[in-house]
Amino acid sequence: MLIAGVLAAGTVAGTGAWAATEHAHEHAADAHALKLNAGKKWATDEPLRQGMTKIRDAVDAKLPAVHRGKLSAAQYDALGREIDAQIAQIVQNCKLDPQADEVLHAILAEMMAGNETLQGKNAKAKRSAGVVKVVHTLEQYGKFFEHPGWSAPKAGH
Repeated sequence: MLIAGVLAAGTVAGTGAWAATEHAHEHAADAHALKLNAGKKWATDEPLRQGMTKIRDAVDAKLPAVHRGKLSAAQYDALGREIDAQIAQIVQNCKLDPQADEVLHAILAEMMAGNETLQGKNAKAKRSAGVVKVVHTLEQYGKFFEHPGWSAPKAGH
């Protein structure tokens, strides 16, 4: 599985490992054009749906505080750890065909970049900008993957 090969080292080591490879992930995401499967959404499996649902729910629960500027650094960090844990679960257990896996890799690479920012690891950006980026990746996931009942959180201010 492409995603496991590319992401496993960082997922096992935690997000600290992502800092060194974030630039590479950004280029990888750019190189992988998000595309549908002959005009249709890609199939998903239960581990992917469970992980993405948990990420969505965790982010959605924190959005009101993010919008009000009331989310503490510790709360941002906890959200980031939850996203890390779910990405690790997805990488370890999700089994997609190679083309779908490539599209998912592009989405998860962007999600990880947003997660780094929301955890305060990008000094040039506000943590809330990381949340917005994660929400955008959840929107992208819904556009490209079949997930019954899926709806992304709304990040609008």
